[in-house]
Amino acid sequence: MRILLVSPDLPATFWSLKHALAFMSKSALVPPLGLLTVAAMLPPDWDKRLVDMACADLRDEDIRWADYVFISAMVVQRESAREAIDRCRRLGAKVVAGGPLFTAAPEQFDDVDHLVLGEAEVILPEFLRDLEAGRAAHLYRAEGWADLKRTPAPLWELADVNRYGVLPIQYSRGCPFDCEFCDVTTLFGHEVRTKTVEQVLDELDRLHALGWRREVFFVDDNFISHRSRLKRELLPALIAWMERHRYPFSFYTQASINLADDEELMKLMGEAGFECVFVGIETLSDATFAECNKVQNKGRDLATCIRKIQQFGMQVQAGFILGFDSDPPTIFDDLIEFIQASGVVTAMVGLLRPPRGTRLYERLAREGRLLEPTGHDNTDGSLNFVPAMKSEDLIAGWRRVVATLYAPPRYYARIWKFIETWKPLHKARVGNGWRDVQGLLMTIYHLGIRDKHRRQFWRLFAWCVRHPRDQHTILTLAALGHHFRRVFADLPAQPAHEKPAGIWKKRTDLPDFDALRAEWDRK
Repeated sequence: MRILLVSPDLPATFWSLKHALAFMSKSALVPPLGLLTVAAMLPPDWDKRLVDMACADLRDEDIRWADYVFISAMVVQRESAREAIDRCRRLGAKVVAGGPLFTAAPEQFDDVDHLVLGEAEVILPEFLRDLEAGRAAHLYRAEGWADLKRTPAPLWELADVNRYGVLPIQYSRGCPFDCEFCDVTTLFGHEVRTKTVEQVLDELDRLHALGWRREVFFVDDNFISHRSRLKRELLPALIAWMERHRYPFSFYTQASINLADDEELMKLMGEAGFECVFVGIETLSDATFAECNKVQNKGRDLATCIRKIQQFGMQVQAGFILGFDSDPPTIFDDLIEFIQASGVVTAMVGLLRPPRGTRLYERLAREGRLLEPTGHDNTDGSLNFVPAMKSEDLIAGWRRVVATLYAPPRYYARIWKFIETWKPLHKARVGNGWRDVQGLLMTIYHLGIRDKHRRQFWRLFAWCVRHPRDQHTILTLAALGHHFRRVFADLPAQPAHEKPAGIWKKRTDLPDFDALRAEWDRK
């Protein structure tokens, strides 16, 4: 059996980092970990190829070669996934699809031959048995959650790892929290499941054997969900592994803000080589945390929590959301002031965009406030619901926030503030060779020569020369700022037209949309 595994392309979004990766001749941020793991679950005697459309074109000859095309996609990859499916249909190839995009809205992909939804460890064996027996059905849906101790290591030999900026690894799935706007628990549940320490070290050995000496991303939605297990098992083993291999990687991951409560855990993470953590802060008021059930953020001095994590050697990247019903009119200025003062260099400020399957999506559906989706993610300036604040004011305020935060004077000032607070416990031996020299030269060329704000860059560069230990981090952050400015500069001048969502407008038990919109706009 010949299997073509296809990962659709990503648009130039906040997290694609395409404009920064281009400085180092990288094509994409991370390879498709899910597809590479699925590949390891397929029979070993099957022929397998990977096409990541973020790195390479999907050719007709690739599709014709395959007996089946396996496609996995996130919601943000919808347009490229649709293009790939249509091409496969025109060429007569059978398509098997799974992943968050198809799990959220399977009814939108009736033309896909086989939908395999949910965690592959649970449902893929049943599909493969039926496929080999010639009786494969259109729809398969997993019941229950996977035991990650049985998850195989990804088939890295299918990927050209040198095309990527970061390599991913997964330790756990699931999240113990229940934020109303988040679909993590819809996809992976509240029960947090982990791999064994031996599995994680084996995967690190494989990355090391590939010659990788750069960043490794633990893609867990909340890495610290099992704190006692981390402190007792995984982190001591990681510390020993990193020391034995002379610190070949730097790690980053995602965690909840209560990481700041556990100094022992932060110290161990710093010693293990974790230099960056993404934290969902979302907003600044306890009233809004109560509204969205973000209980782990309530009653905190958030700026103090951020500084504490940075002092243990981890840069804090943070996510913020605008558009909650309880957002005050001052939220835009409050957010600018908070982010600037706290030294969060990479601050993803997005518009609230409830995904299908979340409790927020269902609540807004009951209230008749859903809109037809017009964009692909929460940083493209579009809305998929009727906010409490007037839509035009919300979008204009959001645009002002991102334009202000990523203007070079403010952005470079946050880099300086962060470096003054940051105290890395170990410097990983990442970054070497011509690509890094090329990245430095490209950064200098674009930001120090071509950019109209080059004077601010050269001030940053002079400061960078005086802090040689932090040069790699400082220049990486400068390149990221270039990407963020490009992404926001490429937004359309006006938000896309909003209209009632087709899946709801035929219902007679919901309020009249125009009347509802007028009522909400008056508030």
